[in-house]
This record gives sequence, C-alpha cells and structure tokens, in this order.
Amino acid sequence: MKKIVFILSALFAYTYVLAQNEGRIPSKGYALFSKDGSFQPYEFTRHAIGEHDIFIRTLYCGICHSDIHQVHSDWREETYPMIPGHEIVGEVVKVGSAVSKFKVGDIAGVGCMVNSCRHCEYCKDGKEQHCTHGRVLTYANKDIYHDGEMTQGGYSTNMVVDESFAISVPKNAPLEKVGPLMCAGVTTWSPIMQCGIKAGDKVGVAGFGGLGHLAVKYLVSLGAEVTVFDITEEKRADALRLGAKRYVNVTHDEDLQGMDNTLRFILSTIPANYNPMMYINMLKVGGTLAVVGLPAVKDTPSVSITSLRGRNLTFSLIGGIKETQEVVDYSLAHDIYPETVVIPADASAIDKAYQDVIDGKVKFRYVIDLRTIK
Repeated sequence: MKKIVFILSALFAYTYVLAQNEGRIPSKGYALFSKDGSFQPYEFTRHAIGEHDIFIRTLYCGICHSDIHQVHSDWREETYPMIPGHEIVGEVVKVGSAVSKFKVGDIAGVGCMVNSCRHCEYCKDGKEQHCTHGRVLTYANKDIYHDGEMTQGGYSTNMVVDESFAISVPKNAPLEKVGPLMCAGVTTWSPIMQCGIKAGDKVGVAGFGGLGHLAVKYLVSLGAEVTVFDITEEKRADALRLGAKRYVNVTHDEDLQGMDNTLRFILSTIPANYNPMMYINMLKVGGTLAVVGLPAVKDTPSVSITSLRGRNLTFSLIGGIKETQEVVDYSLAHDIYPETVVIPADASAIDKAYQDVIDGKVKFRYVIDLRTIK
C-alpha cells in the first residue's frame, strides 16, 4: 500500500511539473551568473503565452548604464543568473486570443516594465512605474503574476509580455535606433514634460552620454537654449553639433564662470558620484534640478535641504506606458534617435561594450543585434 501511495504521489508531482511547464517558451540569451562574472550563453524558458500576451522575436536591445549597475549588484544584492536589457524592439510572431492592440508581423517595443497591478491610483493615472501593489520590471524582478519567477531581459531571443506593456512601433522606423527610446528616451522626456520646458527657456544637461545626448535633442527640438556639462573635452564638438548653445567642461574653472543663477532647469543624467550643489547653484530661484542618473549606492551624492534656497530637487523614475508611447511617437515624428553603435550578440562583444560604457568611450548607445545570436 505504501508503495502504491508513493508511486501515485510521484506521478502527481510529475504531472504537476508537466502542467506547470506546458506551453512555456524556450529562449536563450546572455547572462551573468555572479556580480563579478562575465557574460555567458544561457538557455531558459519564459512563461506561456496568455490570452492578453504577445510573443516577440527580439531584433535589437540597447545597453543601458543601469544594466551595468544592476548586474554588478551596485544597488542591492541581486539574484543570478541574470539576463539584462530593457531597451527592446522586436517582431510580433504570435498573439494571445484576446489581444487587440497587435497582430502577427507588427513591431513592438518593451521598456523597463512588463506588468503592474492596473488598479492602484498611479496605474489608473498612467504612472505604472509608481505602482504600489505589484510593478514588475523587465528583468531581475520577481513576477508575482507568473508564480514568482524571476524576469529575464532583452539580451535574448524573445520576450512574452502583456500587450498593455508593449509599445507600438512603425515597421519603417530605424529599428536599431528605436530600442533606447523605451528607456533613455522616456527617462529624459518625462521630467522635461513635467517641468513644462518651452521655447526660450535656458536649461542644462549634466552628463553627455546615452541619456544626456537624447535629452539635448529633445530640449533643442522644443526650442530651449541648452548648456551641456561634462568632464571631458572629447564631447564638446558633439554637443554643439546636436544644437547645444554652450558646452561646459566642469573640470575647467574658466568654463564655470558666470553660470550661477542662470538656468531654469537642469537634467542630471550622471551615473557616478558628483556634487549636485554645483548644479543647484546654477539654478534661478524656482528652478529645478531633475535627477535621472542613478549611481551605485556607495557613490550616491547627498544634498542639504537648507542649501536649496528656493530651488527644487526631484528624482524622476523612467515613465509610464502612455508616456513611453508618446515619446516614441514624438521621436519618430521629429526624427530624433539615439546615436548608436550596433554590436553582435556575442558574450565577448557585450563584455567589451560594458567596459567601454564604464570608461565613457561610447558615442552614445551600444545596441545588440539579437538577429545574430547563435
């Protein structure tokens, strides 16, 4: 009798595993298996396609500086293996039975989120990034809507995502440049819109990298007078080429002369340690320093509240899905794209790209061509 019970228990367990795995989607990509490791090939499965899900064949995925912080556990101790990537664009190859927004053959983008509760005050207001009950990030996050499995990102062959968290992209768009709009684009666009920047405003962009150069393009397109701040002479010509009125090398005292109390808005995209007070002092009373760069915890700068003296300091976290669609539409309509370097889907190439980003040697966004994955 005990033997029969054991066999039945084992059979039940096996049947349960099969049921849990039924319909799961095979995928492969490049993962880190520790915070000090290098990228390695990794095969895994994604959850089955639900009635509201779309199945995307990944074409391109951008490399964001936050990917680097996250895989290195700069913000918290992470769970591995981890496939990063949240600047994704791909082709829809299958849709769930209740999908209405996409059809097979469409192009879709995926940014920093793949789900949320949908019913809290922030979700209802189109600010899913602030969801209080269950925001799920694209990678390195527990997916509470799919048995708590860890999400894996876009350095991979495919994605399965609810259609509500996918962005519509025209087929004729330059797809190798569209992915970064899902993160770098909306991350810079959102605080610019929140602060109501308009033609003639004198504004600044601190840090002229992947986020910073897109911010310059958006601000210039709105008619603002832009000053760019960085720590190297190598980016001066590029900043002026993109429409900045002035470039300030903050390591040169002469460049900083006369900057205090001159700007209405400064967007800081700096992902490393720096002195925010230098930029706060450049603001007019009532002006805003909007921080979107997120350094490692050990490098996080601090500001004394009493030193603001009528200036505003805010931190902006990506953007909601509606806002992401808006920035993609605006970018395509105004021919605003990141300047990209496309690399093959190869572990050593991704490792090198990471080091180049850390060293500030990329102009301005590495993008992985996932069509080349082997």
